[in-house]
Amino acid sequence: MEEIVCCSCGDLCERSARHKNQCYCPKPGCQRARKAAWKRYKMRTDADYRFNQRLSSQTWAKAHPGYWRAYRKRHPEKAERNRLLQAIRNRRRRHPREVDHQLIAKVDASIVNQFKTVGQYWLVPVIAKVDALKVNIFEVPIR
Repeated sequence: MEEIVCCSCGDLCERSARHKNQCYCPKPGCQRARKAAWKRYKMRTDADYRFNQRLSSQTWAKAHPGYWRAYRKRHPEKAERNRLLQAIRNRRRRHPREVDHQLIAKVDASIVNQFKTVGQYWLVPVIAKVDALKVNIFEVPIR
């Protein structure tokens, strides 16, 4: 048997004799990643699949009215994160060519910020498309 490196977790695993193009190991998490990658590809390339997925989603939403409103009430942190990210997407859509150079590199590193940095913040990427990260910043006394 031939060993392959899993595209999801990076572990070595044996390639199945039945699946010559196998790229993922049989772990449940890796299989979910494989299915998600297939679905992204299918949504991007197949108009009929995309239409059927949209229709299915609309049918489900009609059968479960109020679900998303209740979900946002149960998960306020996710609703807030979505609001922040949507504001960024809206800003990019309105001004697609505008680039804020202050966001890319700090011009003068000797300027000290006068705001209190302790608290909870969302680290939202501006250049790369990755998920936002919620962090807690604490003040550490220096001895």
